[in-house]
Amino acid sequence: MITRNQIKYINSLQQKKFRLEHQSFVVEGAKSVVELLKSDFEIELLFVTKLFFEENESLLKNLLVQPELVYANELEKVGSFTSNNAALGVVKTKENVELLVKDKEFALILDDIRDPGNLGTIIRIADWYGITKIICSTSTVDIYNPKVINSTMGSFTRISLYYTDLEIFIKNKKVNIYGTLLDGENIHQTKFAESGYIVIGNEANGISEEITKLITHKITIPKFGGAESLNAGIATAVVLDNVFRRNC
Repeated sequence: MITRNQIKYINSLQQKKFRLEHQSFVVEGAKSVVELLKSDFEIELLFVTKLFFEENESLLKNLLVQPELVYANELEKVGSFTSNNAALGVVKTKENVELLVKDKEFALILDDIRDPGNLGTIIRIADWYGITKIICSTSTVDIYNPKVINSTMGSFTRISLYYTDLEIFIKNKKVNIYGTLLDGENIHQTKFAESGYIVIGNEANGISEEITKLITHKITIPKFGGAESLNAGIATAVVLDNVFRRNC
């Protein structure tokens, strides 16, 4: 049974100020919790239904925290899901540690991505293409926002994010900085190096002027129709597909 205090605590984690205060966040649903159980995240509380327990007993038996059996209607009283018949976990956030690219590695830089769904999608796309590091501006939406976590479908367990002042982070780095801009080179003709950073800009305004000045390789996705712009997640997918196509 989930106690009243636990319900109050879990619901409070929908807000960023309480996630920061408790250094914890919520993971919901079968897919995301299964991925969580395979990861190195520290689980604080774990509530599971009998069916979920039986289907994932091998993953649950070695946990440091004891999973509590609950009914599905109890799970629906907490978190953000209107329907959850599987599991919910309260998890400790990770330390904000600087991330740098190594040889033959690419990382994403997100300049002011505000929409939780976009960030979640970008994390899933990064995971698909084997990108494990994402550097975010301080104005980019919080990775531990429930909408972000839910939309990653578990990919958040394999991607590290670092929030920082992007201008300071990029300056004096002797690496390739690719950025999606309207006046850049056609991405289908770009010869990408073996490593570097790829900057994705704000949904409405693109890459900021300050960061644009630091880009070493301007690239653009050619337009053939009448749409005004591309969703940030879609743009990320197109860019990464072109980056990694050289290895196909």
